[in-house]
Amino acid sequence: MFPTIIGLAAVGGIIAATEFGPILVGCSIKGNISKNTGERIYHSPGQEYYAQTRINWFSGERWFCSEADARAAGWRKSRS
Repeated sequence: MFPTIIGLAAVGGIIAATEFGPILVGCSIKGNISKNTGERIYHSPGQEYYAQTRINWFSGERWFCSEADARAAGWRKSRS
């Protein structure tokens, strides 16, 4: 199964995907890397910033199928 393209961006004349949806159905936890600190933070549905959090596969961000998977990979839960 291929990821779903959520958005596109033009970078130096090249169009690139800015976000992909989860590859597996039910994997709705967003693993985001803070641009300010480099900290790996995951966001679950219903949390304050979940809807506006975007995943950039090219910078190492990813989707998780469970909070346990995210924690096992070294990510912490968002505080809000």
